[in-house]
Amino acid sequence: MDSPGVALVTGASRGLGAAIARRLAADGWAVAVNYRSGAALADGVVDAIRADGGVAAAFGADVTDETAVTVLVDRITRELGPVGVLVTNATGPQPATAVADLTWQAHLDQLLFFVKSPTLLLRAVLPAMREAGRGRVIQIGSDIFERALPGMSAYVAAKGAQLGLTRSWARELGPSGITVNMVAPGWIPVERHADAPAADLEEYRDDVPLGRLGVPDDVAAAVSYLASDAAGFVTGQRITVNGGHTIP
Repeated sequence: MDSPGVALVTGASRGLGAAIARRLAADGWAVAVNYRSGAALADGVVDAIRADGGVAAAFGADVTDETAVTVLVDRITRELGPVGVLVTNATGPQPATAVADLTWQAHLDQLLFFVKSPTLLLRAVLPAMREAGRGRVIQIGSDIFERALPGMSAYVAAKGAQLGLTRSWARELGPSGITVNMVAPGWIPVERHADAPAADLEEYRDDVPLGRLGVPDDVAAAVSYLASDAAGFVTGQRITVNGGHTIP
């Protein structure tokens, strides 16, 4: 099967990003596996994709830095081709901070990943998408915007801003044939949750109507759909992947 094009997945060396990269590769996309640190992990994702017959390459870059993003997209275009699917998955630390201790810097730390980075990335891939008359932008959000957990207001606010970008960009870019959507996972344990107490996992699971914790492949499946031709008339939407944990 001919490749449908190139997909860039940021923060794809592990966790949700790695699962998304593997799924898009299985769908036939040539995948740019972005990482900021942990080159060996990214290489492992690429090796797994190639072992399954897919096409992938690893690209180290800090996607919160404007120059680095420009260089990243230029490299991907030269080595794999123009980016047709952009998955903004990269994230940073999400410390709990009481409002009495909240600083503007704490807000900026979250906005770097969920407002600045998506903006830089979209600007970099947009010319090629417009030239092709088609593109897919898929943001990885969070159901925390509904859960509104105490002590997480900087993260919640940044995720809300990211959702706003998704909706506004969908209206602006629709005439160019570009869809913009969001996949919003619930708490889906990955490597960085290895130390989570079993009691916390059980408590969360017990409040999920489908009766289980999500897995990274659940998120990857939603991304796969939004990247596909089947979602060609879907834009400005958010698909929440949390087993019904936040049903209104």
